[in-house]
Amino acid sequence: MTTSVQSFPRTLRLPSLDRAAVWIVLVVLVLLAGLVSDAFFKLNYLTNLVRQAAPVGITAVGVTFVMLLRGVDLSVGAIVSMSAVVCALVMGGKVDNLWLGIAAAIACGSAVGLANGLLIAYGKGSAFILTLGMSIVVYGLVQMGTGGTARGIVSPGFRETLNGRIGGVLPVLVICLLLAVAVGIFLQSRTRFGRNAYLIGANPDAARLAGLPVSRVTVVAYMVSGFFAALGGLALLARTGVSGTNPGAGMEFDVLAAVVLGGTTFSGGRGGVGGTFAGVLVLIIALNLANVAGLPFAAQLAVKGAIIIAASAAYSWIGRRGGGLGRE
Repeated sequence: MTTSVQSFPRTLRLPSLDRAAVWIVLVVLVLLAGLVSDAFFKLNYLTNLVRQAAPVGITAVGVTFVMLLRGVDLSVGAIVSMSAVVCALVMGGKVDNLWLGIAAAIACGSAVGLANGLLIAYGKGSAFILTLGMSIVVYGLVQMGTGGTARGIVSPGFRETLNGRIGGVLPVLVICLLLAVAVGIFLQSRTRFGRNAYLIGANPDAARLAGLPVSRVTVVAYMVSGFFAALGGLALLARTGVSGTNPGAGMEFDVLAAVVLGGTTFSGGRGGVGGTFAGVLVLIIALNLANVAGLPFAAQLAVKGAIIIAASAAYSWIGRRGGGLGRE
């Protein structure tokens, strides 16, 4: 019996209200935040919030593709750390090494993503366990390379450029985040890789029977995740100016929270980069609101966890109701 792509579940179309849900939440949250503090209605304040979220947002773009395939990437925080450290070490404070440092960071991030993809696609291991193990390996390598102290100096102009503002208003890091989102939306909607990611995530068994390149798409998805995590590391390095020892430690949880908030759940084949971007904004505004309210850091962690649980439960309920959180 021949299985065609037409036999996949009808989850690739999404009712407008479901697709707009995270954006509705975002608007409501901004209005509520504005009632607490009128700073949330000021352009400079909002753009600063988005600038702070750029490392998480850029990294989340790549993780979205992994989760579309029913996967997970717990190594992105380690990749962010490694990329920032490698970039600073290669730059060595020299202008001539600027692009070499950026290229080295991206290459390292993509290489870790490739290793993840190969292990998961052909080793048939658990994505959760393998990427968790990879994160430990990478963190260990970073510690060995730095000796547990901040190492490396960024090239002159690197931080100044990325922390600047276009026209004195729009931060360059915000533009970088928007470009990353645009590239992600293009990949998911205009390429065969993106279309296959949705189909495979919707029903992996049917995808194999239909002859879709499941293993190859999996490898590419994890490489994309590593690539964007490396870019996230560069954004973090630009913000802080120093590589630190593990500057991206724990970032994977913020990234997963943003992706889930945006509607890309662990069930695969649902959501997309546009929703992830909205999820990043919801997360950063919610946490900033908690900070304005004077909640201690431990309480903010509890709020973050509650947001993830609530969003996951809500999308599962919508899925059972037959709405389907398909392609954006």
